[in-house]
Amino acid sequence: MQGFGIHAMVWSTVWDHAGAERAIAGAAQHGQDYIEIPLIDLASVDTGHTRALLEKHSLRSVCSLVLPERAWASVRPDAAIEHLTAALDKAKEIGAEALTGVTFGGTNERTGFPPTEGEYDNLTRALGTAAKHAKALGLEFGIEAVNRYESHLINSAEQAVALVERIGLDNVFVHLDTFHMNMEEKGIANGIIAARDHLKCMHMSESDRGTPGYGNIAWDELFGALAAIGFKGLLTLESFVAMQAVMPGDISTWRPVARDVDEVLDNGLSFLRNKAEQYRIFQATAHP
Repeated sequence: MQGFGIHAMVWSTVWDHAGAERAIAGAAQHGQDYIEIPLIDLASVDTGHTRALLEKHSLRSVCSLVLPERAWASVRPDAAIEHLTAALDKAKEIGAEALTGVTFGGTNERTGFPPTEGEYDNLTRALGTAAKHAKALGLEFGIEAVNRYESHLINSAEQAVALVERIGLDNVFVHLDTFHMNMEEKGIANGIIAARDHLKCMHMSESDRGTPGYGNIAWDELFGALAAIGFKGLLTLESFVAMQAVMPGDISTWRPVARDVDEVLDNGLSFLRNKAEQYRIFQATAHP
């Protein structure tokens, strides 16, 4: 799992036939190696249709999700196992290489108190069982740290690493997101260094989830740290420019984050590629 990717939500949050066709064709047109496919409504995902589109456009994929409240792993681990198992089966049928995202819970999950040992025990059991299923399918399994306003459970790179090591399986990895890191890490480079041995996926999001390079993210610090650890994973542009009515309350996006999709694609993608070239990401790791 190495290269450049783009989150399908740049085009659509609904993974029906039209959304899949638009997003996969768009990612291929813009020269991406991967597309990240959101598994929001598992029942509606036509895996055969998606797989055919990916093969047609010679595009690789990963899948991601946020657990629905009925399957939050901290309080309903058995339901989480059931939901994650179904999602992993869908990801395998699509031909994806990993399932990642907020695999431990929701983006509106806060008890009002720090996480308890009991909650972490439940996360470990649920995600450990899911990760074993992923391993049997030949898939990797990611854990994405998110900010304190979305979850009280896993906010920092260090917390994500602790959960990965607690699970103890070699197909489980840390997934970081610059939007969340901008709030939670004591310097983005420190988060990258903390996760270095387990870091395989980065969401490249601007501070307002709009166009990379047009906000407050410390991009030079980020790319310098990625180069320093010899990052060999996936860099995925994530922007919520095409947000639809079903999602804003989940991620508190109340106004447009960019002028339009073309602004994000034309300016954001080139910005990230130029930074990666400047810091010799991938090239430096392939030819030390």
